[in-house]
Amino acid sequence: MKHALILVEHDGVNPHSALRRIVSAARLLADRLTLLVAGSQAQAVAEQAACIAGVSEVWLFDAPHLSQPLAEDLSPLLAHAVRERQASALLAAASPFGKATLPRAAALLDCAMLSDVVEIQAPDVFVRPVHAGAALATLRNPEPVKILSARAAAFPPAADQPAAPINIQPAPPAANRSAWVSTTHPDSARPALAEAKVVVAGGQGLGSAEQFHALLDPLADRLNAAIGATRAAVDAGFIGNDHQIGQTGAIVAPEFYFAIGLSGAAQHLAGMRDARVVVTINKDAEAPICRQADYVLEGDLFEIVPALLRALE
Repeated sequence: MKHALILVEHDGVNPHSALRRIVSAARLLADRLTLLVAGSQAQAVAEQAACIAGVSEVWLFDAPHLSQPLAEDLSPLLAHAVRERQASALLAAASPFGKATLPRAAALLDCAMLSDVVEIQAPDVFVRPVHAGAALATLRNPEPVKILSARAAAFPPAADQPAAPINIQPAPPAANRSAWVSTTHPDSARPALAEAKVVVAGGQGLGSAEQFHALLDPLADRLNAAIGATRAAVDAGFIGNDHQIGQTGAIVAPEFYFAIGLSGAAQHLAGMRDARVVVTINKDAEAPICRQADYVLEGDLFEIVPALLRALE
């Protein structure tokens, strides 16, 4: 019986929404799944995680220095858990949290890791995007422990089950190699970008920060959507970098993706190619985003967006 471990990302109260999808990915690799919850007073997180279908048990590491889990503290914890459980796989979501932690654990275990896995074809065969998402590579991983970060959007969410047992585990001491300073949360009533069902994204074609917000904010409010942006729009100061979508930003997979005034550079497409329906407003019908879109509204966005808002009234 193969055993997989999953690092649980959470906010201290609830597991990240990606967890159910990572559980589905892990079920392709192992028969027995153990979730690893590290935090301070994180019992509620463990209880919710234990009710995800396919989970065999939850290990809860509870200590004051884990109130803000740091990669330097988590990596020895993960390495210990892999050895203790003789696990054949270690997974986490392909988020900044997972990508910061898993490589350190892989180094401690002397195993290579794969990032951004989008398909598991066999217990040792994985698919991941390369060249900024322009192509997919199929790789065979011969390592004794398969360590990988998975793109949550590529896997279906697991259902519910009766609660699996929760086992309290001793936490390793603090590494004292880094320290948490502060956390800043965007002050917005809109859905979180990575979890939104509708995303309205703008590019440099909107011209200025004032026009970006004047056009996109009302549309996002009307659709209860998150607002995203290209790197060019972020670099131009139209909006903060926590709204950037792409290879170096957020990876999104909404039901509807509105691409307004953006050309569709490869780096941006890598962050939104899993969107179910893509609608673009662009005056250039030959732009790369138009080849990715399901619907193209060709014309002046400064005329089409206000007309779309009127139609939604």
